[in-house]
Amino acid sequence: KITAFPTLSSLLKEFPKAEIFLVGGAIRDILLNKKITDIDLLVRNVSGDDLEEFLARSGRVIFAGRKFGVWKFNEIGKPRNEIYDIALPRTEFSLHKQGIYQDFEIKTNPRLAIEDDLKRRDFTINAMAYNLATEELIDPHQGQLDLKTRLIKCVGKPEQRFEEDYSRILRALRFSIQLGFDIEEITLQTLKQEIVNINNKFDGKRVVPFEVISEEFLKSLETNAPDTVRLWDSSGALIEYIPELLKMKGCAQPENWHAEGDVWEHALLGLEKLSSKEFKKEFEETPNLELIISILFHDIGKPYTIKTPKKDNADRIRFDEHENIGAKITKQALERVKISAPPELGVDPDCIAWLVGRHMLLVHGKPNELNPKTIEKYFFSERHPSENLFKLIFIDGLSSIRENGSPLIELFYELKNRIADIKKQTKSHGKKLAKPLITGHDVMETLSLKPSERIGHILDEVRQKQLSGELKSKQEALEYLKV
Repeated sequence: KITAFPTLSSLLKEFPKAEIFLVGGAIRDILLNKKITDIDLLVRNVSGDDLEEFLARSGRVIFAGRKFGVWKFNEIGKPRNEIYDIALPRTEFSLHKQGIYQDFEIKTNPRLAIEDDLKRRDFTINAMAYNLATEELIDPHQGQLDLKTRLIKCVGKPEQRFEEDYSRILRALRFSIQLGFDIEEITLQTLKQEIVNINNKFDGKRVVPFEVISEEFLKSLETNAPDTVRLWDSSGALIEYIPELLKMKGCAQPENWHAEGDVWEHALLGLEKLSSKEFKKEFEETPNLELIISILFHDIGKPYTIKTPKKDNADRIRFDEHENIGAKITKQALERVKISAPPELGVDPDCIAWLVGRHMLLVHGKPNELNPKTIEKYFFSERHPSENLFKLIFIDGLSSIRENGSPLIELFYELKNRIADIKKQTKSHGKKLAKPLITGHDVMETLSLKPSERIGHILDEVRQKQLSGELKSKQEALEYLKV
């Protein structure tokens, strides 16, 4: 109601002919009983100059986009981070009609009918307006019906909407994932036809920047990772975005270790296992995007390294060095699509590549045979995402299914027990190991040595004995140096 916005109540008193509407996603979320994250308001019958002057008197105008008829406003008495977008009615025209991201000529018109403003919007569920004074819902494109039937449907002709801005294709995919809605048949058919255009260029620049594509992908991925990958695949978006991933399809694996299927199916099963009771029992934290993407990419090197008995005269299907090759492919692909760029969502390609390159650690060296320093290096590192490596190894084992249906998870539990033993031996607590017993200064002072590489070797030796439980105090460590 208008009473929720005291400043806007005053606006109606000062400009009696004004009309104030709540528009956009807020209405959709209210009707879906979801939490509102953004408030977009539209004001009719007040000029831009009058509206800006009024807002400046009534609170903080954080950003004035006068050219676009939009103001970001913080009302007096509201928390400073509670900001509304307040706009004038407007029409938009695609300048080059090439689907270029945000390539619009915008014309504001305070007297433009609300129905005409809603015509320019992307999907019917986002093309409703609520008059705060009269408490009337304006819904010329049957957005309420599409909410009830759980459909993503373009306003007007899908081809026209997408060709105005091809990033709308990716928004349709994201809304489908975030809301759990289907995409309306004609909208979906058009989407699949137009998806190839997200890689178009105009005047030497991408019509849809990779930063925008990656943001839409990551927003979907953190909502529902397996469904996102399937939808981006079936829609044709994935082959336009990261075609390297699709090489995993049809890449066979040894059935005695991977009864779940090919490399693609193994990766999808891994993503599904993130929401399993087994994962939730083992880890309290919600999986982050770094872990999700590392699971998707962890075996991307297999199609590039596969050797088979029939083709290569190998003793069995092999993927020698696939983790190292995969790490390189992962880094190149993620850097190309600028995966680190989206604000608050971006992930570091180097961290993902590090995880991919080390996910076979337990296969190459059994947990009970790894020295304690190696375990510390990989699973207690402050420089690398060691916690996610621990989780990735768990997920990889959980989604590697033997012919009898059981997961290949034993090595993970051996590692878990080994880590617990090291923590017990060193009286470590939480997610960090106890600090080293001595410093380089202690070594030089005790042994009357000058700085050299030897100091580091001595510290490593002492640390190894500390982690093994052979040295338990600084005094014991200093005595050991003298032997």
